[in-house]
Amino acid sequence: MTAYALVPASAQAAYPGSGVLTGDVSVHDPSMVKTSSGYVVYSTHNGVEARTSTDRTAFKRAGAAFTTLPSWWSTYNPDKDVWAPDVSYHGGKYLMYYAVSTFGSTHSAIGFASSPSGQPGTWTDHGVVHATTTSSGYNAIDPNLFVDDDGKWWLSFGSWSSGIKMIRLDPSTGKQYAADKAVRSLAARPSGTKAVEGPAVVKHGAYYYLFASYDTCCAGTSSTYKIKVGRASSPTGPYVDKNGVRMTENGGTEVLATHDKYIGPGGQSVLSDSDGDLLVYHYYDGTDGGTPKMGVNLLNWGSGWPVAY
Repeated sequence: MTAYALVPASAQAAYPGSGVLTGDVSVHDPSMVKTSSGYVVYSTHNGVEARTSTDRTAFKRAGAAFTTLPSWWSTYNPDKDVWAPDVSYHGGKYLMYYAVSTFGSTHSAIGFASSPSGQPGTWTDHGVVHATTTSSGYNAIDPNLFVDDDGKWWLSFGSWSSGIKMIRLDPSTGKQYAADKAVRSLAARPSGTKAVEGPAVVKHGAYYYLFASYDTCCAGTSSTYKIKVGRASSPTGPYVDKNGVRMTENGGTEVLATHDKYIGPGGQSVLSDSDGDLLVYHYYDGTDGGTPKMGVNLLNWGSGWPVAY
């Protein structure tokens, strides 16, 4: 197990570099899960790409989540290309939510799969959880499952132009809860650029924290992605930043942004591990032609707000 030393604030730059990672770490939208045989990172493209590691440092490519691509994917992406997997462990099995769409379209769907082991090639697909059309006004992409202490399941997702949304799920099916079809708004940018997507909700202490990616992804060294956060007393919000500004009103406290060689960090997920909570994300390496790579940092919650180190 690799542990990243906590550096006193006076010795830190504005933002830290990633912990040391080696091997194949060229990814977009990484989601890391810890299994009985080590770590697996799932990421965008190619049947949900997989990489494995025994020590959370050295990673190798290990095929994909799906060896046979579900036929329904072609309804939303002719090439059956899927994005932004979210992997977690609940109820004795591994769960994956993912997005199927094409770039710039709101004709999109969130799918759901499960696995007994979390390993590549062992996933069974269960079809569509939530879908949007060109007239929906929001976008079913970038899903994230959050399971509350009282057993309620929530799926945050979206959404670029109209912000981050949340629906309730049924734990017995992994799909939308029949008695509650509300689509709630968690974060939005009503003025200026509308770009906010890629949510991740976690609970720490008495608060729920919403991490999201702001601005432009997927443009190599021109990317302006950054990670912001807000907190709330309920998983459905309202989420506010350090200054008390609601995330539905352009709020958000910056956690990580472009610095040194780390350009456009975002597409983040959060994993609770034995040495703390990990922020897992991608960035574009300014010293390697803008190649997308995975970054991992621990989070310090001492101030009541997450600080990457």
